[in-house]
Amino acid sequence: MAAAASGISDIGENRVQEAAGKKPLVTAPLVWHLVGHLQRNKARKALDIFSVFHSVDSVRIARELQRRCQQTGTEVKVLVEVNTSGEPTKFGVDPELVAPLVEQVLDQSLLELVGLMTIGPGWAVQDPEASRPCFRALARLAQRTRQQFGIPLPQLSMGMSADYEQAIEEGATIVRIGTAIFGPRD
Repeated sequence: MAAAASGISDIGENRVQEAAGKKPLVTAPLVWHLVGHLQRNKARKALDIFSVFHSVDSVRIARELQRRCQQTGTEVKVLVEVNTSGEPTKFGVDPELVAPLVEQVLDQSLLELVGLMTIGPGWAVQDPEASRPCFRALARLAQRTRQQFGIPLPQLSMGMSADYEQAIEEGATIVRIGTAIFGPRD
């Protein structure tokens, strides 16, 4: 509520369960973003909470969101998550597979594709510059995707509390800076 009172209009959460506990406590009209990984079995519950999904990283997730949107009569905004760091522990589609996934997402009538998302490498907390190549790669990929599909794709979700400055310099339109605002997670 303090963040909303100071002018923040959008808020993100990593986990569906955590957001489910927090959202009823917030009376301000915020736009809720799911920035963490979405499991198919949580898609229905997630649609009750979020209107923007940053972590669409497979055709299965896109189709599940579409199916759930059809059931509820809702539309949502989505971003395709791309693993630009190549780390096997990270979620996200391989950069080489973005175009086929984008094509499938565009076929889902209740999903509005608004951008791409990535996370810098794990060591970026100590070395924020390590994220720059990942962010630059996502910006270039977004440009190619805009040209290939003739779509605006206005959002680039990249950068967290440690590396948001590098993300902004590389074209981020959305940064995920919860730790900088709210402090470390418990």
